[in-house]
Amino acid sequence: MNERIVMVGAGYWSQFQVEGWRDAGAPLAAICNRSTAPAEALAQRYGVPRVYGDLQAMLDAERPTLVDVCLPPVAQAPAVRAAIERGIPTICQKPFGHDLREAEALTAQAEAAGVPLVVHENFRFAPWFRECRRLIDAGFFGRLHGIAFRLRPGDGQGPQAYLDRQPSFQQMPQFLVRETAVHFIDTFRYLLGEVRAVTARLRQLNPAIAGEDAGLLIFEFDDARTGLFDGNRLNGHAATNPRRTMGEMWLEGECGVLRLDGEAQLWWQPHQGTEVTHAYDDGAGRGAFGGASTALQAHVLAHLRHGTALENSAREYLQNLRVQAATYQSHASGKRVPMAGFDPHTADHP
Repeated sequence: MNERIVMVGAGYWSQFQVEGWRDAGAPLAAICNRSTAPAEALAQRYGVPRVYGDLQAMLDAERPTLVDVCLPPVAQAPAVRAAIERGIPTICQKPFGHDLREAEALTAQAEAAGVPLVVHENFRFAPWFRECRRLIDAGFFGRLHGIAFRLRPGDGQGPQAYLDRQPSFQQMPQFLVRETAVHFIDTFRYLLGEVRAVTARLRQLNPAIAGEDAGLLIFEFDDARTGLFDGNRLNGHAATNPRRTMGEMWLEGECGVLRLDGEAQLWWQPHQGTEVTHAYDDGAGRGAFGGASTALQAHVLAHLRHGTALENSAREYLQNLRVQAATYQSHASGKRVPMAGFDPHTADHP
C-alpha cells in the first residue's frame, strides 16, 4: 500500500506527529492549517512537500489514504467529518471531541460509513508500558494487585505556566483529568482491564489557570485490583527530563513490584528480595515518551496495510471518556462512582 498521509493542524504537538510518520516510513504529503505560516515553518523543517490553508482543497488535490487531525477539540469535528464523508481513514488527536456527545457522534458517523477512526492516544505505546504488558502476559507478576502512578512533570508553576508551549492549557475548565490523566485512564485499562468504579478528589494549585491541576484518582478493577493516580503538574520528580516519563510508577503483583523511575529505567524487586534493574529497550533517542507517537502511528499503518488488530479505535476510546466523566462526577458529588449504571452525560461539563 502506498500511503498518502496528510495532516490538519500545525500547533505544538504537530511536530511530534510529523516526526512519527517520517520515522514510521510514511512521511507526510501535505499539511493544512488555517494560518499557513506555522504550517510552512513545519513543512520546511521536516521536508513536507506542500502546504494548504483550506482543508477541502487539500483533500481534493492530495486524495490522501489517511488524514491526521492534529487540532484542539473545538476544531476537530469539521475536519474529521470531512475525511469520513470522503471515506478516508482518520486518526484524531486527544482530547477527542469537544465533549462526550460530539465524540460519540463522530464515532457513530465513522462506523456508519465503514471508515476507520482512531484516537491518537500514545501513552500506552511508550516502551515502558509495552514492556509491562509483555510481562503481565508472560505471568511475570503472578496475580496482579494494582498500579500506582505519581505524575510530577514540573511544568505548571506560576502565571507563565504552559504559555510557551500549549497556552490553551491555561483556559481549559477541565484540565488535569481531561488533558493529562486521561492518558493514564487509558494506560491503566490497557494493563489492568476495565474500570469498575472511580473515586476522585481534585484541586487547583496554580490560580493562573482555569481548571484543576492536581488530584488523587482511585480506580477499581476486577479481581480486587486497584489503580492510584496521584498527579500534580507543579512539582517535579527525580529525572534529567521530568517530561520523559512524566513521573514514576509501581506495578505490583504477588511475585513482586516493578518500578519505573524518571530516567525510564525499570526496577524489579521480587517478594522479600533485592531490587535489581530490569533490562529492556527504553526508547532512548526515539522522540517524545520513548517514541510513543511513532509506535502508535506505525501500529495504525500496520492495521491499514495488513488488517492487524487496532488499538484505540474511536469506539474503544469512548470508554476512557466515560471513566473521565465518572472522575469529575466523583469529585463533584464527593462519592465513589460505580461505572455500572452511570450516565456519563451528567458529568459532561464542569
